[in-house]
Amino acid sequence: MGQNPEGPLPGLVPLILLFCLIGAYSLNNNPAEIGLMLLFGVLGYLMKKFKYDGAPLVLAMVLGPLMDNSLRQSLLMSGGSGTIFFTRPICLVILGVVALILLLPVLPLISRIRKTVEKTEEN
Repeated sequence: MGQNPEGPLPGLVPLILLFCLIGAYSLNNNPAEIGLMLLFGVLGYLMKKFKYDGAPLVLAMVLGPLMDNSLRQSLLMSGGSGTIFFTRPICLVILGVVALILLLPVLPLISRIRKTVEKTEEN
């Protein structure tokens, strides 16, 4: 079977779309989920077109609720006080590593600004 220049089979894309629509609707019999599926399809297309990686988005969607539950549990254990994150040694280490990761991209910028200021002061 020869390869079609337009794709594998001309009728394959409409069939895939039809099965996606049926699957989205049949899950909860809710037409709004079809719109949600189409919205995420357009979002995925735009992310691919503008070369954005989808893995961080999927990771955030999976880990977000878990992190929310853990935060809620921690705040319940501490009586609503956020100081629990600064009194435990493991939390301080994790916060320090996060701060370091966030500051690493800024350090070269700071050194460039310093060099520019030093050059202007010399002149």
